Amino acid sequence: MISAHAVPASSSILSLSTCWNSHRHTEGRELAAEARELGFEWIEISHGTKISLLPGLLEAVAAGEIKVSSLHNFCPPPVEVMMDAPDVYEFTSEKAWERERAISLTKKTLAMAARFGTDRVVIHLGCAKVRSLTEKLEAMTLAGQLYSRDYCNLKLDLVAQRDKASARALDHVRAALTELLPLCEKEGVKLGIETRSHYEQIPNQREMVALLAEYADCPWVGSWHDFGHVQRQANLALVDHALYLSQTASRLLGCHVHDVLWPKKDHRAPLSTGGVALAELLPLVPAGVPLVWELSPGNRRQDVVQALALWRETFPA
Repeated sequence: MISAHAVPASSSILSLSTCWNSHRHTEGRELAAEARELGFEWIEISHGTKISLLPGLLEAVAAGEIKVSSLHNFCPPPVEVMMDAPDVYEFTSEKAWERERAISLTKKTLAMAARFGTDRVVIHLGCAKVRSLTEKLEAMTLAGQLYSRDYCNLKLDLVAQRDKASARALDHVRAALTELLPLCEKEGVKLGIETRSHYEQIPNQREMVALLAEYADCPWVGSWHDFGHVQRQANLALVDHALYLSQTASRLLGCHVHDVLWPKKDHRAPLSTGGVALAELLPLVPAGVPLVWELSPGNRRQDVVQALALWRETFPA
C-alpha cells in the first residue's frame, strides 16, 4: 500500500513524539491539538501512548488536524504490561516465547502504522547478554575518572564482552526480521533500527553498520539515529558521534532529537543544554528525514516553546 502521509523526500520535517504529552491527555484529538498549537504539523506516536488515545488520534489524522511521521514500537502497547516498557520483550531474548511476543507485537505496530498512514516504525532490538557496565562507567565519569586506568580497563572489559555476545544476539535479530519483512512489504512500512543509549544494547556502532550492509538491498530496513542516545555513548568515549552518523546517514529513516545534560541526562529540549552539537551534526542528515523531538514529560510547555523558537532561528527552513 502507499502511505497517505509518507514523509516527503524534498525536505526534512519536524515532528513531536507523544511521549512528551500523552500522559496528560485522555482524548487523542486533544493530544494532537496541543502539538499543532505548539507549531508541529507532525507527531510520532510513541510506545507509551495509551490504547484509549488511539481512536481520537486516528480521527485527528482523518480530519487533517495532524500528520503522523512514525510509530514507535510497541504501539499499541502490550495489554498485559501496566507501564511504559518498550523493552519488556526483546528480539534478542534467549526465551523463545519472549521473542515470539516481541514479533507479534511488532506486527500489530506495523498494521497500526498503515492505519495511521505512515511508512515508518522505530524499533528497539534488545540487549546482548553481558554484564551491564554502562551505569558504572557513567558514575565514574561523573566522579571525574574518565580516561583513568580503572575506567579504561572497565570499558575494555565491556567491549570484549560485547564482541563475544554479538553473534548470537544478531542471529536472533535476523530471525525476527525474516518473519517481519514480508509484512513490512505488504503494509508498505519500514523498520528504523534505533541507536541506543547503553553499550550493552543492540546494535552498537559496528553492528549497526554491519546490519545495514547485510540488508543493503532491502528497502524495508534502515537506521533511526537518536542524537541523545549516541551522545551519551560519546560522552563515555565509546563512539565518535559524527563518525557514527556519517556511516549511517545514507540509510537513515528518521532521527530522535533531544539534548543531553552531560553526561547522561537525555531527552531534554533541543538546544537547551548544549550537550549535543546539533549545528555540526544536523548537516549530515539527508533531506526528507523526519526529525522527531523525543522529550521527557519533565520538559515544561514553555521549555518546548522556547526551544522551538530557537530551533527555527538556528535552522531556518
